[in-house]
Amino acid sequence: MVINTNALRDAVVSIVGERGFKAIERSVLVFVFALAVWALIWQLDLTVNGLLVGSVYALGAVGLSLVYGNLHLPNIAHGDYMTLGAFVALFVFGSLVPEVWSQNSVGPFTFSYTLFIALPIGVAFVAVFAVAVDQLVYRTMRRRGALPGVMALASLGVAIALRGFIQYIWGTEVEHFPRVSKKFFIWTVDLFHLQDVQVRVPPDMIFVAAAAIVLTLATYLFLNMTKWGKAMRAAADNEDLARVTGIDVERTNLLTWVIGGGMAAAAGILFATGQGQLLTISGWKLLIPLFAAVVAGGIGNPYGAFAGAIFVGVVGEVSTAWLEPSYKPAVFFAAIIVLLLVRPNGLFGQSRS
Repeated sequence: MVINTNALRDAVVSIVGERGFKAIERSVLVFVFALAVWALIWQLDLTVNGLLVGSVYALGAVGLSLVYGNLHLPNIAHGDYMTLGAFVALFVFGSLVPEVWSQNSVGPFTFSYTLFIALPIGVAFVAVFAVAVDQLVYRTMRRRGALPGVMALASLGVAIALRGFIQYIWGTEVEHFPRVSKKFFIWTVDLFHLQDVQVRVPPDMIFVAAAAIVLTLATYLFLNMTKWGKAMRAAADNEDLARVTGIDVERTNLLTWVIGGGMAAAAGILFATGQGQLLTISGWKLLIPLFAAVVAGGIGNPYGAFAGAIFVGVVGEVSTAWLEPSYKPAVFFAAIIVLLLVRPNGLFGQSRS
C-alpha cells in the first residue's frame, strides 16, 4: 500500500511557488495543531476512549507492520487471524474449562478467570496456524519468485477461505464471551473551571489497553534486546546480507509469523473482550483502521504502527462528537492525508531513497 503525495505537492508549488507552499504548510500545521488540542481537551471523554481503542488497534497493527516490514507482504488475512484467535478463545470458554470457572468475574472486570487460559491458547493456536499457512502457501510462492501483488492476492484468498471456515464451524450469529455486568468507571474532570466533563470508561477496556501495552512492549524488547530479534531486523533490512553473515533467514521468517500471528490473536481476543461481542467478520471490519495505522506510523515500522494506531483511535473517536460513527474511516483517512503531506513516510517511516 503506497500513498504518493508528491504530485499534489508539485501542483500546489506550481501555483503559489516554493515559499508560498511553505507558508501554507506552516499555516495549516498551526491550524490543525490548535484544532486538535481544542478537540482533545473539550472532548476529553472521547479522547480517553480513543486512547483505549487505539491501544487495541496497536496490537493488530504492530503484527501487521512486522509481517510487512520483514516479508514485504501486506497480509490481508491478518484481520481474519484476529477473528480466528477470538473464536478459539470462545471454544475454550465453552468447551475446555468447567462452566463454574466462567461464573466468577475478575475484580472490577466483567470477564472471568477463564480468559487467562483462553488467551495463551488462542495466541499459540493462531501462531502455529500462521506458520503453517506460510509453509504451505507463501514460502512456496516466495521460492518461485512471485510478485508482491500476487502474494497480496494470495493473502486475500487465505482471508476469504479462513472466514468461510470460521462461519462453517461457528455460524454467523453474534457470540459473546461469558461476562458479568459491572458498572463503568466514571470520573468528573473540571476543565479550567469552565466546564465539567464526565469521563465514562468500561472497566474491561482498561485491562485490555494495559494488556496491549505490555504485549507491545514485550515485542519491542524482543526485537531490540534478543539475538533472534536483532536477526529479524537485520533480515528485514537486507536479506542477502543477512544470509552472508550467517543468519538463518527462513527461521527469522518463521519467527515473524509466530509473532505476527500471535499478536493478531491477542488483538482479536482482547478486542472481543472489550466490545463484549464477536462476529465472524469482526477482524475483517478492523482491517481498514489497522492498515490506516500502519500507513500513519510508517509502513514496515512496528513502533510507528503503535503510534499510528493511537492516532487513528483518537481521531476516529473524537470525530463522533460531530459526525455519525460510520464516518470515522473517512475522518481518520483525511487526517492521515494531512499527516502525509507533512511527513510523506508516516510518523516514524524512513525514506527508501
